[in-house]
Amino acid sequence: MSRQVVEAESAMLGFKKLSNQVYLRDGEPGAQDPSHPSTVIIYGWGDARPKHVAKYVDGFQQLFPHARIVLIFSPILKALYQTLDSRSQTMIPVIDAIYPGLLENPNDPSAKDKTTKERVLLHVMSNTGGMNCAATMNAYTQRTGGQLFPHDMMVCDSTPGSTHFLPNVGPWSRALALGPSRFLPWPFVVTRALAAIFLACLHGFGWVLGATSAAEFSTGAVNDTRYSDNGAKRLYLYSKEDDIIHWEDIEQHAADARGKGWDVSAEMFEGTSHVGHMRAHPEQYWAVIAAAWNEATSSRAQQ
Repeated sequence: MSRQVVEAESAMLGFKKLSNQVYLRDGEPGAQDPSHPSTVIIYGWGDARPKHVAKYVDGFQQLFPHARIVLIFSPILKALYQTLDSRSQTMIPVIDAIYPGLLENPNDPSAKDKTTKERVLLHVMSNTGGMNCAATMNAYTQRTGGQLFPHDMMVCDSTPGSTHFLPNVGPWSRALALGPSRFLPWPFVVTRALAAIFLACLHGFGWVLGATSAAEFSTGAVNDTRYSDNGAKRLYLYSKEDDIIHWEDIEQHAADARGKGWDVSAEMFEGTSHVGHMRAHPEQYWAVIAAAWNEATSSRAQQ
């Protein structure tokens, strides 16, 4: 996924570039509906191009036409080799797009007042999107002296999965190999084997250093009240046919969130692949998101 392709396709969708990974599109002009989100943040899955997420952008625009949309692209290799600090720095433009000036002076009353006026929906896709979402939360917490990244709802589409290496090296290597295999001359199985070797080396190197992997940090952070607001609604979208993220892992993560105080909903889709639920069942997909958002706003009003 070249930078030039991302820039060209994003421009065609009406987005302006904030950084190499972060793009912004303003909502339609007119008065904001106070029951709608003011901002939707879409954390794309690993190596997704703008044309791949275009239907998600269209879907949110139809649901919430006046909401600005922040779109984050997630190169898999970059997510794997970046340190948490580096990944968090990469997500600073996401925060600046919603809360301009806040990170420069987080104790300024006018800046803090803006956080209460924004209504933010996070749409997180696959584990790579989850890594960047958790990095956004970490960046906000680190830069504001422990405050939580304000949001009203988080949608977890095909995420998070288990972070154990051996049971997951197969699906992980497949996900990593899908992108480059389009440009390589040998069979897919060779690319997948090379991806598995690379992941094994990365895992071994991290084990020697005692480092926390990006997947491990992100899976834990979104259910950790030091980083994530348990007053926000949580929605999980998943299927038993997902060959990359096991449905049992998602249900376990949802149960953990529920036990820690989150208001959790979950929707299982029939016969759908990894991040394939919207393509197969668009009416079901958007209806459950709209219903969950209504629950989120009702819950916030009662807090």
